[in-house]
Amino acid sequence: MNTQSCDTDVLVVGAGPAGVAAAVMAASLNLRTTVVEAGPVGGKLHRIGALENVPGSWSTGPQLAEALASDLGRLEKAGRCTLVQGLAARVSGHDDRAELALADGRVLSAEFVVVATGVTDLAPADAEWITASDEFSAPPLWRATPQDLTVRTYVLGADRPLGTWLRAHPDVTTTLHVLCPPADTYKATEVEDDGRVRLVPISHTTITKPSYGGGWTVEVEGHDGAKTIYAATSVLNNLGNKPAAVTGLVSAEDGYCPPDKQHRRIRIAGDIRSARYQRIATAHGSGAEAVLAYYYDTALPNGGGIR
Repeated sequence: MNTQSCDTDVLVVGAGPAGVAAAVMAASLNLRTTVVEAGPVGGKLHRIGALENVPGSWSTGPQLAEALASDLGRLEKAGRCTLVQGLAARVSGHDDRAELALADGRVLSAEFVVVATGVTDLAPADAEWITASDEFSAPPLWRATPQDLTVRTYVLGADRPLGTWLRAHPDVTTTLHVLCPPADTYKATEVEDDGRVRLVPISHTTITKPSYGGGWTVEVEGHDGAKTIYAATSVLNNLGNKPAAVTGLVSAEDGYCPPDKQHRRIRIAGDIRSARYQRIATAHGSGAEAVLAYYYDTALPNGGGIR
């Protein structure tokens, strides 16, 4: 590989499960690797209170995040990887290199880039089925402690973090009234047998401040058009995620970034690929595969080539 004009062989954007897997694979192939991350290594793992579908006997997200940070530390100590703190602003592919511009003005170049920036939280304003007054705000469910729950706690959306939260707090007895739009119905099946969950199928909800007292007034419109008004002492956000795409990527209508639509020097890994594969295990695999695909394209005779 001709890397004289590049800062490194591989630029990995994001140090979550996909990004760290890409860095580990790249280092194992003797590719010079730089990982760019704006926050802590592990990303959203720090929010996950319970793990059930990840090999390795990990019981919580922070435990796995600590292990990923240890992996990068080991690679850095061996001189096989560099961790750069910075916010990715734009990625671009060229005939002879890929470039990553950071928000602080720095520009890094590499033979290719693996973008693994994952997803970010949806806000109530992002959901078409929610109408809320300007003063409304809903803290995320994943951040709530059992002590934060009130007698009438309502949850916006039945996204999968609901099940994770319930597993992380098995002793909680407070009922969670979960407003479940049609798009979340298949996800709600994972928690519908939990006695602490009351699923409320809805087509639309309007949330306002009551004329007097605290909390919120939650008006729910059912699938049959019937409307019901509830008094909520607290409302939590569990709407799900939206892709945290970097400028320069090719996005589909849903905002996710199909790997096969990008420049040949830009590879996509992890949750940013698709709404269907939001799993830690699939993120790990996609990060490693992104690096291997490039490696075989360039290192093997008749591998396909990137040039």
